[in-house]
Amino acid sequence: MLIEFSVENFRSIREEARLSLVAGTGKELYDTNITEPLLPKGVKNIPLLRSAALYGPNAGGKSNLIKALATMQRVVMTSSQNLEDLPVTPFKFSKATNSAPSVFEVTILAEGIRYQYGFSATPEAVHEEWLFAFPKGRTQTWFERSLTSAGEYEYNFGDKLTGDKDVWKRATRSNALFLSTAIQLNSQQLQPIFNWFSNKLRISGVRGWSPHFSIEWCQDSRKSQVLNFLKAADFAISDVHVNEEDFSSDSLPSELPSHVRKFLEYEFQGKKKLNLSTYHKSDSGDLVELDLDEESDGTRKMFSFAGPWLDSLEKGHVLFIDELHDNLHPLLVKFLVQLFHNNESNPNQAQLVFSTHETSILSQDVFRRDQIWFCERESEQNTRLYPLTEFSPRKGVDNLERAYLSGRYGALPFLRAVNQNFGG
Repeated sequence: MLIEFSVENFRSIREEARLSLVAGTGKELYDTNITEPLLPKGVKNIPLLRSAALYGPNAGGKSNLIKALATMQRVVMTSSQNLEDLPVTPFKFSKATNSAPSVFEVTILAEGIRYQYGFSATPEAVHEEWLFAFPKGRTQTWFERSLTSAGEYEYNFGDKLTGDKDVWKRATRSNALFLSTAIQLNSQQLQPIFNWFSNKLRISGVRGWSPHFSIEWCQDSRKSQVLNFLKAADFAISDVHVNEEDFSSDSLPSELPSHVRKFLEYEFQGKKKLNLSTYHKSDSGDLVELDLDEESDGTRKMFSFAGPWLDSLEKGHVLFIDELHDNLHPLLVKFLVQLFHNNESNPNQAQLVFSTHETSILSQDVFRRDQIWFCERESEQNTRLYPLTEFSPRKGVDNLERAYLSGRYGALPFLRAVNQNFGG
């Protein structure tokens, strides 16, 4: 589970932006919107939010916050094998930050233990890296790594970290993480942190997912779950069927560059292409077949969501979605969110963080006050992340949607009159 995520000096985020999923002291919607993870005996409980919503104008930085976590995940997953520059982009509107390292940190619960892990890096090198564990509620330093002015790395290992640390240290390149390298060299003790990034964290950009994952679900007994998901969301799809056909290069667009065509031919030769047909009842009760491409944008998006959404709820994933509302009716957005707020549909403490412009769900009937966050672009082009609770809205009284749209909480586009004389 995710407790906190922070990032500094990344794209539009100059100063530290810290997103916390620790629940406040309010008791509203406690039974549905909050979960209490199982911790070791004697460790103080941490009530965590099951969801958080990010609001703000276009170009306010919502996507960059999600991209920051995706970048952290990518570096953790690939840095031990990738010899190229690290995929970090600093805040470019200040000389002070343009060459400074970007900083990423998560506090997570993995296999019942709290960990605090982070690193700072430029594209060329990791500058710092640290990991603290709290197996009994007290801090244990497992490792700290820092780049000195002489270009050498200093390490500080705690006595609780076991394994061949000297070998891992010598094997860690300047543009690789110690965590990733140690995992590559079979550290079992560090595996839960790595597994959280690889198995628990799921991130989707504005484009969402391809339908392939949901199509695979429709090839076995999980098809009924996909159909029930679509029917619950009021899509009039009676059945679906997966058709397999051999891959043919003739199906590739003619305008593809030759090197791309050759790569795809090599990659997919001998593999099956999966196509989905949907079935709707006609006015006479017959089933009418449609290709998935013939369905509406909203239907295709909802179908693409079905498999990943159900899988995340079943396995207790931490799900980050950018622009959840895109091509979806407000009630469908609410439907998707409330699946995470339902103890029956979310039995394994899955969490959802999403950005949206959909204000109809900005309501105290749907969210607790500590679940709402705002991203605002300040005059220096930097993003500021802040919670609704900074404004102390009254419990069960304030109309959050009306207050937000009236400008009480900021994070709105600043619109000016347009000069109609476009020619000069």
